[in-house]
Amino acid sequence: MRARLNGLVLAGQKRATAGLLREYREEDEEFEHVGERLALLDDDGRQIATIEVTRVEQHPFGEVPWEFAAAEGEGDADIDQWRAGHREFWSSFGTPVEDDETTVCIWFRLV
Repeated sequence: MRARLNGLVLAGQKRATAGLLREYREEDEEFEHVGERLALLDDDGRQIATIEVTRVEQHPFGEVPWEFAAAEGEGDADIDQWRAGHREFWSSFGTPVEDDETTVCIWFRLV
């Protein structure tokens, strides 16, 4: 999955990514912030690019806007497909998502 998503970033299709607020809290992780630069790593842990955070928002999962979902660039046809795919992804890791779950929406650009 990492290789596929990295390819979308490198092609300029993927300009955003989502996380769950509860995962940040569970991992005691700070939020990304505008201007922060992050390494994009391949499957072997090697840096293949750098991205810069351009915008960070929080939305209830059920209210994540299509503008954000489309910027994730993963080929979803509409917001319902985006929500179904993300619910399935997080549920596969034992993290079911309800509509009121706070979602962290991170926009970035390839540096």
